[in-house]
Amino acid sequence: MGKNEPDQLKEYILTLACADKPGIVASVAGTITDNGGNIIESSQFGDPATGRFFMRVKFAAPTNHDKNDLLDAFSKPGDAYDMAWRLFDAGKRVRTTILASKTDHCLNDLLYRSRIGTLPIEIVRIVSNHKTVEPIAQLNNIPFSHLPITPDTKDSQEQALRALIQSDKAELIILARYMQILSDKMSKDYFGSIINIHHSFLPGFKGARPYHRAYARGVKLIGATAHYVTPDLDEGPIIEQETERVDHAMSVEDLIAAGRDIERRVLARAVKYHAEQRVLVNDGKTVIFT
Repeated sequence: MGKNEPDQLKEYILTLACADKPGIVASVAGTITDNGGNIIESSQFGDPATGRFFMRVKFAAPTNHDKNDLLDAFSKPGDAYDMAWRLFDAGKRVRTTILASKTDHCLNDLLYRSRIGTLPIEIVRIVSNHKTVEPIAQLNNIPFSHLPITPDTKDSQEQALRALIQSDKAELIILARYMQILSDKMSKDYFGSIINIHHSFLPGFKGARPYHRAYARGVKLIGATAHYVTPDLDEGPIIEQETERVDHAMSVEDLIAAGRDIERRVLARAVKYHAEQRVLVNDGKTVIFT
C-alpha cells in the first residue's frame, strides 16, 4: 500500500452493559482511538431504576487491527468496569432459522426483506411441524425440515430441532407464527436468541380464534408484540409493538387481515433491531438503540 493510500477499514459494533460509573464512555472511546478506529454511531443509556449503563458503538478500524486485536484491547475496559460486552462484525449477516406452522404472512415477509437486503439476516433453514410452507422454502432455495409433533414426540422433536440449529450454526431463531410452545429448557438455553410474534390481545384473548372473540367484544384497537422467548409464555422482554385503530364497520376478516399486516411489520422491525445489535436486555425489559 502506498504512503498516500488510505488504510482499509472494517466496521464493528460494540455493545456493553455494566454498573453505571464515571469514565465508561471515555474509556471505550479511548480504546477505539488507540486502535486507529473512528466512531460512526454511538448511543448510551443509564437506567436510574437499576443503576445499569448500556451502550452501543459502531466504529471503523483499520484492517491491520484484526478482531482478535480489538477483543484484547476491549478486555481492559471490560475488566475495569466489569462489563458484559460483545464485539460484532457490522457487515456480517446473522445466520437465522425460521420456525413456522401453516400461516405464512410473516415467513414470506422475512424472506422478501432478507432477499432485498433490508434485513441483515441469512436464512439458513425453515422448520415446520407441517408441510404447508415447504413450497415456499423450495421456491426460495432454502433448506426445509419437516418436524411433526405430537404429545408423545415433543421431546424428540425438540432434540431434532436443536441438532439442526447447531449443525446450521444458527445465531437467531424466529418463531414466525409457529404454533407450538418451546420447552422451558430450550427457552432458557437460547434466551436472547429466540424472537416470537403474537397479537397484542394476549392475555385478554388467549387461545383459539382471538380475532373472532375480539370482534365479538367490539375492540377498538388491534396490535402485535414481538418479544424474546422465555419460559413464561408470551411474557418475555418486549422488543417492538404496534397498534392500529379499528371500528364497528370492520368484519372479522378485516380484523384478521389488518392484524396480519401489523404482525409482519412488527416482527420485521424486531428482527432488524436484533440483527443490528440494537437490543440490550435490561432485566425483564429491553433497551432499544434505534
